[in-house]
Amino acid sequence: MRLTSFTDYGLRILMRLAGSPDRPFSTGELADEFKVSRAHLAKVISALANAGYLNTRRGGGGGAVLSRPASDIRLGDVVRALETGQPIVECFSADGSACTLTPSCLLKDRLKQAEQAFFDDLNQATLADCIYRPPWEVSAAE
Repeated sequence: MRLTSFTDYGLRILMRLAGSPDRPFSTGELADEFKVSRAHLAKVISALANAGYLNTRRGGGGGAVLSRPASDIRLGDVVRALETGQPIVECFSADGSACTLTPSCLLKDRLKQAEQAFFDDLNQATLADCIYRPPWEVSAAE
């Protein structure tokens, strides 16, 4: 299974925030650190906030922080939330399928099981298992 860059950056944001849970991060700070556009990251942060993973506050001293402890955030749940609308194959699409095999396809059930197994496996880990602190913060703390 391939994740979208949207989900990739969503996971990176959560990992980064988990490394400094008491400090709010602005979109600009994260965009500079990840070397990606602010507009793209703003959309990702908005989706994470709408899914209940982040609290955000505008203005001076504002930014994004985790809405709950990293140990309470399951990776599979995050990926599922961010990959909404991104079916792994056309026949899983909400608007139907143009596939002529659909009525008697035996692969669809196997793929559905594999997709569920993927999320189940990711849900065995939490964000706390993937906390990230950049080297410059680790060496400054020593």
